[in-house]
Amino acid sequence: MILQTIINGLLIGGIYGLATIGFSMVWGVMGIINLAHGAYIMLGAYVAYVVSARFGIEPFLVVPLAMAALFVLGYVIQAWMLNRVLKTSLLLSLALTFGINLILVDLTVMEFTSDFRAVTTQYASTALEWGEAFVPVARLGACLFALALAWIFHEFLARTRSGQAILAAALDREVSRLMGINPSRVYAMTAGLGAALAGAAGVLSSMIFPVSPHMGNNFLGAVFVITVLGGIGSLGGAILAGFVYGLIQAFASAWLGVNYQEVVAFTVFLLILIFRPQGLLGKKYFGEGQ
Repeated sequence: MILQTIINGLLIGGIYGLATIGFSMVWGVMGIINLAHGAYIMLGAYVAYVVSARFGIEPFLVVPLAMAALFVLGYVIQAWMLNRVLKTSLLLSLALTFGINLILVDLTVMEFTSDFRAVTTQYASTALEWGEAFVPVARLGACLFALALAWIFHEFLARTRSGQAILAAALDREVSRLMGINPSRVYAMTAGLGAALAGAAGVLSSMIFPVSPHMGNNFLGAVFVITVLGGIGSLGGAILAGFVYGLIQAFASAWLGVNYQEVVAFTVFLLILIFRPQGLLGKKYFGEGQ
């Protein structure tokens, strides 16, 4: 029983970690708490649903398409709207991203209604035996894919000029400008990458959770907790905290019932804020968390 609970928590924790990286990065680099991030995850899930349902394409193969579509959406929203409010107040950016979230959700409801949808695969009910426990193939594949994407993104930040530009802009906007970096363009690219990772997480989650216009709300609460738990802007912290959050939910659900998993998770979140407010691997700015 305990082994099965640990497996369930770790497998879902990998997807939570991937879903959090983009949110944490945008928060760490630009200081924006993007409340539309949950809608990006939801849209990624609907891309998987539409493509898989109409064309029968394997959901894993839909990930690049979803990432490309969400990158464009995130880039455009940041370049045309959010960059204009960066120098104002946090409250205005919260209001703007909340409004964007409402628009995206309402447009999805108008197109697909509020009914739950499902992305089915041939291996949806297949599981590997590990002692007395079972490892669902779909969840295992989604978790490994999520970790692979997180590693690729880490390498992108560490080894490419664009990645270094993001880290430089996060460290000091004005100094990066003197080095020939256009902060506005870097911020738009950062937002696009964050949305792309959210879209990938949405595709992977569509193989595990029901797809609906409001599924992003649950993810938004989770990624907020994981971001603070792992440290704002820390890529490694997001992955580690994603696993921790998944385990907390799994054990709370197994021991207390499904209705208590969110209560327990947010209680742990509050305790972390009290005793280690910078999170598990949190630093002063995004680059230090690498």
